[in-house]
Amino acid sequence: MPRMLRRAAVLGATAHVASRRGQAKAEAAAQDQAPPPQVDPETPATPAAPESTPQDSYADLMKLKELLDAGVLTQAEFDVEKQKLLAA
Repeated sequence: MPRMLRRAAVLGATAHVASRRGQAKAEAAAQDQAPPPQVDPETPATPAAPESTPQDSYADLMKLKELLDAGVLTQAEFDVEKQKLLAA
């Protein structure tokens, strides 16, 4: 039973990471194709809200660590994804 739960957790985490990678690629492609946004000089720029809370980053980092421990990710892939999370 614990093995099945662990396998389900790994598969769920793998799907989550794959989904985020696909979403990032789609957003990058959309930005490449979209014209630059028109900025109204009279409208002040609004500060950007933080993308994720520290708890979200921690949860994502723990999922990555589980994938590394399960052998789904290599150490190099883990390091790249970790740097992306910490930079955000």
